[in-house]
Amino acid sequence: MKDLLYAITAGLVEDKDAIKITEDAPDADGVITFHLSVASDDMGRVIGKQGRIAKALRTIMRAGAAKRDLKVAVVIE
Repeated sequence: MKDLLYAITAGLVEDKDAIKITEDAPDADGVITFHLSVASDDMGRVIGKQGRIAKALRTIMRAGAAKRDLKVAVVIE
């Protein structure tokens, strides 16, 4: 799942070296939280107008996780 998030994010940003993804252990509900950090100049590219790209990114991650019987959340920092 971490590789999927990186691949999607790398296609959106200019500074690929600044992408940092950390993964938390599953919480009580079994949700794995991914923390995505990018360069400040690329933050708008990842969030998009009115958060549309961020919402799409989270939807893709949830769909990929559902195929593996996982629950994920993406936090953009």
